Amino acid sequence: MQYNPGWNGSSVNLLHVRAAGPGDSLHYVWSSIGAPAVLLVATQSPSSALRVNWSQLLSASPAGAIWIDPPDSVVYSTAGVFTKLFEFSEAKPLGKLFYPTYDLSEFSWDSLNHTLNHTALTAELSGVPASDPGGGFSNGSLAFRVTAYEADGRDGRLPGLLHTANSSQLEFILAGVAPRGNSSRFVLEVATVEEAGAARRLRSERSIDDEYTPTIFEVLALVAEAQNGSSTLGFLQWKATAYGSRSPRREDGIRCRAQGLQAANWTLPVSSIVQAYFGDSLGSTCTVSALNVSFGGEEGEVYQEKRYLSWSVLLGFGEPPRDTFSPLVISITAVALGTPLAMLLLGSCLVLLAQRRRYSEYEPIN
Repeated sequence: MQYNPGWNGSSVNLLHVRAAGPGDSLHYVWSSIGAPAVLLVATQSPSSALRVNWSQLLSASPAGAIWIDPPDSVVYSTAGVFTKLFEFSEAKPLGKLFYPTYDLSEFSWDSLNHTLNHTALTAELSGVPASDPGGGFSNGSLAFRVTAYEADGRDGRLPGLLHTANSSQLEFILAGVAPRGNSSRFVLEVATVEEAGAARRLRSERSIDDEYTPTIFEVLALVAEAQNGSSTLGFLQWKATAYGSRSPRREDGIRCRAQGLQAANWTLPVSSIVQAYFGDSLGSTCTVSALNVSFGGEEGEVYQEKRYLSWSVLLGFGEPPRDTFSPLVISITAVALGTPLAMLLLGSCLVLLAQRRRYSEYEPIN
């Protein structure tokens, strides 16, 4: 993990996370320059390196300021941008009442270096609007908490996402922000960037297994697939829940919905690492898609009461991890289903045996 590699200042935030394998390497680049964004690059070289031209990156024309060396080692690259936070309330009978949008590219962000933990592989990017006329952020903040992983495993806190060494977790946190209406609900806008040859698709999977996330039976994934459908290149994966507590429990759950993936008909915020890496192709060959993730529902008052919301999403390369039944659940299921079946078979055998013995005591009648 490197903070602002090649730059001594802390007025901007750029975090580079590199995972090296025997024959390849993965790069995650997180930044709050412009809107908060993450750049994901997979290479076929174990020694590939991130290069940053800082003077160009901080200029009005950042295209080409970020690249991977050697350039021909890159096999796949994508990006995610967290652009806006919407707030609305249900105003009956008029319908939804939207308040002025929080544009995340206009936030003021704290130095990420103060929260960087090289042992736990975590960091937190926290910010507030540069201009906040309504005072909603006077006692609150919006944050993105990043966690990298060195091995396969499962996060110890709800929603307990399963992860691999090829993935990182992002936790979106809204803490202490005063809602502007009764039962306000929030919507986070997420944009993705794909180069030519790849496309995003929203996938929803349901399971009867809620062992690791009680009462939640749906997992959603925003996957990037090759246009020929031959492989899955990358993903964002989350469970259909957020939580209203710093120490989340089942009863703190807040409903989470994905409101459809659409082609973005607007330009991304300027001066971001996305423009710096993709350059001129961002407006020509690259595909920009946007997804709204909403928090709240019938139980929308959870945030109103506790003023806290956290939503966890896993980002990575290849196929997203899939939960399977644990050995304990398999054993309990086997006992629950096997015992009645064994009793049925044993009873059938005893009945047949009793019938044979009864009829064998009599001689046939001539």
